[in-house]
Amino acid sequence: MGYQELTIEGRNAVIEAFRSGKTVDKLFILDGCQDGPVMTIKREAKKQDTLVKYVTKERLDQLSPTKKHQGVVAVIAAYEYAEVEDILERARTKQEPPFIFLLDNIEDPHNLGAIIRTANLAGAHGVIIPKNRAVGLTATVARTSAGALNYTPVAKVTNIGKTIEELKKEGLWFVCADMGGETMYRLDLKGPIGLVIGNEGEGVSRLVKEKCDYVASIPMKGEIDSLNASVAAGVLAYEIVRQRLQ
Repeated sequence: MGYQELTIEGRNAVIEAFRSGKTVDKLFILDGCQDGPVMTIKREAKKQDTLVKYVTKERLDQLSPTKKHQGVVAVIAAYEYAEVEDILERARTKQEPPFIFLLDNIEDPHNLGAIIRTANLAGAHGVIIPKNRAVGLTATVARTSAGALNYTPVAKVTNIGKTIEELKKEGLWFVCADMGGETMYRLDLKGPIGLVIGNEGEGVSRLVKEKCDYVASIPMKGEIDSLNASVAAGVLAYEIVRQRLQ
């Protein structure tokens, strides 16, 4: 798979990208630009739930290799997304109880790449990320994942909470990482499981936390009060691995 983030610029090229079904991760539009073609692009972006940012001409010029952007630059995923069903199918094929990472608004591409790498090594069947407010599969993510993106499917969903509810019907139960939870060593983390990791700053959102069956905390002895999101994901994932091996 190619890891370049594709930058598409110019109005016709961007409209074409949307209509041909490409996954547009981010759309940059010149602030205040309201004419017909730009409105068409905004409509397409809304249909796809694409993240839209309104920026200055200077910022667009920076993003645009040819400088012929006509007020719009689109960034296309460096990688194809999977469906949630593909992830479940992978568990069935391997005859293993599903083990899935769900990320509630991870914003740093290095964290996302590191978490996908951990998911692969821990034997998770896939990773689910939200469409909005979070980082998508950019070139940086692909690089940081150290090749794991080639093997670990990543699905993008509109609503993490709703996806948790749907996966509960498939027999999965969910544990999220949070300071106020039960120490992870005291929890039974075997069976079909979803591991929910929150945003770097705010942690797991309240609505998502309420849908989780368990809240797990990582015992910490030091002077600082929190772990990096990707490290927390690794620590919890490997407690799940340990219990699954028993």
